[in-house]
This record gives sequence, C-alpha cells and structure tokens, in this order.
Amino acid sequence: MTRPLIGITTYPPNRDGQVELPQEYVYAVRRAGADVVLVPPGTTDDPVDVELVLDRVDGVVLAGGGDLDPARYGGAGHETVYALRPERDRDEIALVHALLAREVPTLAICRGAQVLNVALGGTLVAHLPDVVPGPDGGGVLHRLEPEELRGRATPTPHDVEVEPGSALAGVLGAERVTPMSWHHQALDRLGDGLRVVARAPDGVVEAVEVADHPEVVAVQWHPELTAAVDPTQQALFDDLARRAASFSA
Repeated sequence: MTRPLIGITTYPPNRDGQVELPQEYVYAVRRAGADVVLVPPGTTDDPVDVELVLDRVDGVVLAGGGDLDPARYGGAGHETVYALRPERDRDEIALVHALLAREVPTLAICRGAQVLNVALGGTLVAHLPDVVPGPDGGGVLHRLEPEELRGRATPTPHDVEVEPGSALAGVLGAERVTPMSWHHQALDRLGDGLRVVARAPDGVVEAVEVADHPEVVAVQWHPELTAAVDPTQQALFDDLARRAASFSA
C-alpha cells in the first residue's frame, strides 16, 4: 500500500536563507505511516501555488511558528508580537481556503489553528497574560515567558478538557490530556463555522472543529513535542495519516 504524502508548512527562511521546521513534526508524521513534503512560504512576488500543492499531497499539517500580522484580523499591535512574515500569512490563509474547498485532511497546530480562525473571519487575543490569570490567580501558563527565563520563551505542560462525544475526544481516546503548550496568543472571536471542543482550565480555547468539515482537526497546543512518548498526542498524527490514506485511495 502506498504511504500517503503529508505537506507540512514551514517557518520562513532564517537569516542564513535556510527554511526551518522542528524535526518533531516530521518524525510524528512518519511514525504515523506517512511521508512528508515541506511547504515553505513564497516570496513577496512569488506566492505558493496552493492548488498545485494540494494536487500533490493527501493531507496537510499547518505548523506552528511566529505570530500573524494583527492587520489580518483588525487587531491592535502589541510589544510581544513577533516574527511577522506577511508572505507566510498570505500563503497559509490561501491554503486554508483551498484545503477546505477540497476537503483535504488537515491537522492545524498552534499558529495553524490561529491561521484557520483568521482565514474564517475570526480574531486573536494579542497577549494572553494581559487577559487571563496566571497560576497565582487560578489560571495556567500557556508558555514560559522570556522574562521568567531571562531569555527565550519555552513550552510548558497544562491540562486540557476535551468535550465529551466530540470527534477530537474520539481521536485522542481521552477527555482530559496534558500536552505541551507554547503560545502567547489564542483564538478570540471564532471564525465562521468554528466550534470550541476543548479548553484550558482558565477558559482559553484549546481546540476547534469546523462545521461540515470533519476532515479538519485544530489544536492550540503542540502535540508533536510529546508524540513520541504520549499516545494521545501521537494519535492526532495517526488519525491524520489514516484520513490521508483514505483521501488518496
């Protein structure tokens, strides 16, 4: 049986002109029995041909990364907004519209879930620590902030409550999981057709489903970081590979 081919969006080129993607995404997809092709953003004058990409893949992972430009959703700027790349925003929003039209199996992760929301007309919270309580106030940390580490933000685990009976609960095989979280923004006003199916203990949206599009799974956390040791997180990639195999059959 031919292995399905999964396209994974990447970070923009770094200062050395190298396209980057954390290896955990690739390994999680390959463990699931699929092969991988990377889909980097285009340039200012040469956008990605998303229709051509979707002609060639059986599924898509919308990967994490830097923030979306607030101008994309009518938001205000914030000093913590980082790594804005309009070419990536443009190409990934176009990719969302195309994959929904074609009903391509998709797993949207962290930034990917935010791209999905913005593409469907939703908005984002600019900086979660400004609007939700931290651990001292009964909330949770969604990432370890640079000022806490005297350096770079890093991921941290926290509980997530999944809606009983949701498709996501069926995929995970659980209604409570403790994945790794690495975001300072989150979904605010939901885009058209989105429904919340998981939240953090502080109420932050952690996963959404799309009406009439069961082929799309979107989570705010980073399942790839613990998929090698946590079956509930690897299950997201296994499910994507199964759906992609059926899509290509």
